[in-house]
Amino acid sequence: MSEFLLAENRDGVLVLTLNRPQKKNAITTAMWVSLREAFRAAAEDSHVRCVLLCGAGEHFCAGVDLASFTESAPGEEHPFESAARAVVEFDKPLVAAAQGAAVGGGATVLFHADIVYAGESLRLRLPFASLGLVPEWGSSYMLQANIGAQRAAELFYTAEWVDADKALAYGIVAAVLPDPDLFAHALARAQEIARWPVNSLREIKRSLRLHHLPAIDLAIKAEQAGMQRQAGSPENIEAITAFMERRAPDFSRL
Repeated sequence: MSEFLLAENRDGVLVLTLNRPQKKNAITTAMWVSLREAFRAAAEDSHVRCVLLCGAGEHFCAGVDLASFTESAPGEEHPFESAARAVVEFDKPLVAAAQGAAVGGGATVLFHADIVYAGESLRLRLPFASLGLVPEWGSSYMLQANIGAQRAAELFYTAEWVDADKALAYGIVAAVLPDPDLFAHALARAQEIARWPVNSLREIKRSLRLHHLPAIDLAIKAEQAGMQRQAGSPENIEAITAFMERRAPDFSRL
């Protein structure tokens, strides 16, 4: 893969590790490309029956690396968006192990995992309102599908932090483990899944996901349209400026 996305096949489980621990595994444009290609290749690889997505170090993923984010060429889909499509369309089981921060895109990717295991340190946040933006990766639908409309609305509108216990109570994660035990537990469960015939796993996932796919597609399109309207707006510029200046944003003047 790359130095920032590690890949290792462990008895039929492709372990993908976000590997920028010094940046809380914030994802650059190049990393979105690597993720997209990794999921596309895993879908075609007969030696892969399950994927385990995790983050190196103390955090799962702090989301998009704003300092490295680049615009796509006119008429081209941004790697951020094509990576989302690759994950949505991935037709084998996807397990995630998340600890520490899971923010923005580092949280929304979890909503597409079939099973999420959390470390006790997990703190999840959907900061889109606070950035003057809108959700992405079809999360405006997937979170509702996972936890219900009112709970999803509360998390999107307030941009509040969600700890591991609340994530478990809401059904965002399947289990909470002590951080030192998280990876071993998630890998063991993924390897249990990988014992079974891949075509059976594919058909089970197809049955579980088929009725969601049209709604996910509509959500992604609505989110992209909203993002085009909001990106670069006065409130978005204030939010980004405040982030870079390490201060609270002031939307009262807008």
